[in-house]
Amino acid sequence: MPNKIKPTGAQKSKFFIHLVIYLAASAAMILLYDKGATEWTYPWPAWIVAAWGLGVIGHGCAVYTSYEDKGMEEFTRQANN
Repeated sequence: MPNKIKPTGAQKSKFFIHLVIYLAASAAMILLYDKGATEWTYPWPAWIVAAWGLGVIGHGCAVYTSYEDKGMEEFTRQANN
């Protein structure tokens, strides 16, 4: 089984910043949604929150579930020849 790559402090802090900004922006969009509306309005923040949330999940997976590729050295050697 390949070895797990431990995330660096910089990778962790960038992910944490991404997560905090996502949470703050999502909260702001949800709070601003439907302010002063007297009838039904389209739930526009749902698409942004969902799409950005997938990006945050992908970022977290890239940081915390990365494994080394044993064949990378062989690929690099063959690509350079």
